[in-house]
Amino acid sequence: MVTLLCPVRGCGAPLAREAGTLRCPRGHAFDLARSGYCNLLQPQDRRSRQPGDSPAAAAARRHLADRGIEQPLIDDLLAAVAALPLPPHPAVLDVGCGEGATLGALAGRREIEAHGLDISAPAIDLAARRYPHATWIVANADRALPYAAASFSLAMSLAAPRNAAELRRVLAPRGWLLVGVPGADDLIELREALLGRGDKRDRLPAALAALDGGFELVGRHTTRHRALLDAAALDDILATTYRGARASQRQRRADLAARGSLEVTLSRDLACLRVQ
Repeated sequence: MVTLLCPVRGCGAPLAREAGTLRCPRGHAFDLARSGYCNLLQPQDRRSRQPGDSPAAAAARRHLADRGIEQPLIDDLLAAVAALPLPPHPAVLDVGCGEGATLGALAGRREIEAHGLDISAPAIDLAARRYPHATWIVANADRALPYAAASFSLAMSLAAPRNAAELRRVLAPRGWLLVGVPGADDLIELREALLGRGDKRDRLPAALAALDGGFELVGRHTTRHRALLDAAALDDILATTYRGARASQRQRRADLAARGSLEVTLSRDLACLRVQ
């Protein structure tokens, strides 16, 4: 079983569950929400009053997941996990898990000890309600991961900044890390419609450079498919990517809504790494 650590500065003692509370030997206590998640985010680790996805953005991500729009990307990730030589019933951490669709899909395919972490309480609440058999935590992964060392056989980082030192710490020796970033042409048609340009940018080299020195790159590939998005799906995409909010883009967003639908490219670059 994975051990959670107290996030209070200078503590770091193990947390144990007592009824509806996680408590450390020094007396620091954290209540479980009704949906089952625990908020370990400390005041000094907040960058705003409501960090991460807003309730609207979290709900939009759930809508997209329920409609299966990104299912080919999830299937590709699940295939990558299935190819790894993991131990039986591995502990798996999804850093920046959002509303939990990817980790929930993985837990539905194989027997794992599933842990999801995100800085957004609304997103984690949705995850806990949909997938109660996983452990869901609100915390700032940029600062620290509240888990004991060498806890996980696999960590996934698909939508969050990566703290290389912390990922190495919580992964077991020779543990695995899957890193995903939007592909160079991800949503390029939507960016052209809203921004007037669709620049391609390869994000994976920078992500891998930030992990250099602690991880060995084993392989990488790109998943790409096209989807016809209706007006509701386009609104959800915009809510999750924060595009279209500027005054200069309002008319283009209105024009896009008037079209009713848009065929877009969805792509992700996925890299598989191992702790050195």
